[in-house]
Amino acid sequence: MIKLKVEGMTCNHCVMAVKKALLKVPGVEKAEVYLDKGEALVEGQADPKALLRAVEEEGYRAEVLA
Repeated sequence: MIKLKVEGMTCNHCVMAVKKALLKVPGVEKAEVYLDKGEALVEGQADPKALLRAVEEEGYRAEVLA
């Protein structure tokens, strides 16, 4: 599982946009995005750099958490 810190989300629309973007990344089996924590949990074998790029292309900042 890959845990991402996502900054810039302010509403449920933001959450859905990030989730939709993550689910399009090859190798992602499941993605959950949490507005209150500002985090996303991704299951699968996706490239972390591709996940970050997908979130950033939606207009949010992201980093991989250890």
